Amino acid sequence: MAYINPTPGTSDQVVLRLDKASSATVTGDPPTAISLSAGNITVPALQDVTINNANDVFTWSQLDATAKKQVATTSTNSIDLNIVVDDATFFGTVINAASTGTTAEQGLLGLSRNKTKIAFALKMRENSSSDRWVLGLGYITGLAPTLSADAPVWVTPVTITVDGEFLVQTAD
Repeated sequence: MAYINPTPGTSDQVVLRLDKASSATVTGDPPTAISLSAGNITVPALQDVTINNANDVFTWSQLDATAKKQVATTSTNSIDLNIVVDDATFFGTVINAASTGTTAEQGLLGLSRNKTKIAFALKMRENSSSDRWVLGLGYITGLAPTLSADAPVWVTPVTITVDGEFLVQTAD
């Protein structure tokens, strides 16, 4: 059995990269591959990451049954994370950049504010020599930076609401 063990303090174990979704980054409709451009940003200071894949279920009752019936329907996919706020990554390199700006120019706040569709790649390093990447398209939501006397740095949750399915890619 191979466990995924991202040892804390070891660089390059869990990496999240974001780019604007475009014909240059996304192949196929629905997407069959995602390759980020050189202008992508790597989100620094990840505290935790959660990959959500929740199938919706339609439930009904029948007069001839003693239990409810259920069938799986579409799923809701998202990635939730918490980060320590980095000035350039959060605000972008151009304050109030338009949606036409690059990912780096918009930053997380601009991508969310401008409702810019993004392509994302989340690397999960394995104990073996192979890495797995969880890829997809979505939108940045759920930003809520906080600061307190007990936590004197800005931290924020970030949600990537996925548009469609997750893709998994293996890279050696």
